[in-house]
Amino acid sequence: MKIVVIDGQGGRMGSLLIEGMREAKIDADITAIGTNVLATSAMLKAGADRGATGENPVIVACRSAQVIVGPIGILSADSLLGEVTPNMAVAVGRSDAVKLLLPVNQCKNIIVGTQQLTLTQLITQAVAQIRALCEGGLTD
Repeated sequence: MKIVVIDGQGGRMGSLLIEGMREAKIDADITAIGTNVLATSAMLKAGADRGATGENPVIVACRSAQVIVGPIGILSADSLLGEVTPNMAVAVGRSDAVKLLLPVNQCKNIIVGTQQLTLTQLITQAVAQIRALCEGGLTD
């Protein structure tokens, strides 16, 4: 399974996702794409197979990803304190990948109907969903 993890700022969410997938022994090829070098570095340290930084790597990685994981803000231009460009948001949105988006309710993106969970609880749920996708395959 080709999984792309996209994160920005300090890369904490992306790092925790990657650590969780590695601890759960999920068989996946994980590419970490940071909106900045700090985020990319943190995700590589967490165990990503490879990493890159910036707009073009997001665009390229989204073309071949089977699963894209990250905060809900990766679908919204100018989110993550302005780190997500319009081209990044379009690339994520247009990708054929399954998008597993964590509703962190920040950057003025509030998801109605979701529970207010801690980041740890969100990561646990996300890793369980990724495991299910990897074990059950992807359906259209």
